[in-house]
Amino acid sequence: MAMSHKTSLVILGITSVVCARLVFFFFNDPEGPNLLVVIGTAVIVYFLSLAAYFSNSSPHKKLLLGIFIQVITVTVFYFCLS
Repeated sequence: MAMSHKTSLVILGITSVVCARLVFFFFNDPEGPNLLVVIGTAVIVYFLSLAAYFSNSSPHKKLLLGIFIQVITVTVFYFCLS
């Protein structure tokens, strides 16, 4: 089953928002995360995963590499910000 290029990019976009939201969920902030900060972080994570996505050749490897880059990026963000 071949995955569309647009579908892969939408999946990367959704996972970047989810990962960015999870980073700020784990901080002990009584007011909760700021929407602008979460979206800004999601954009940064998305563009970093796009760089990895466009560097590989196989469609399935592209998507998995992009998601892996997102998880690594938000993990680094979490440890740098905490």
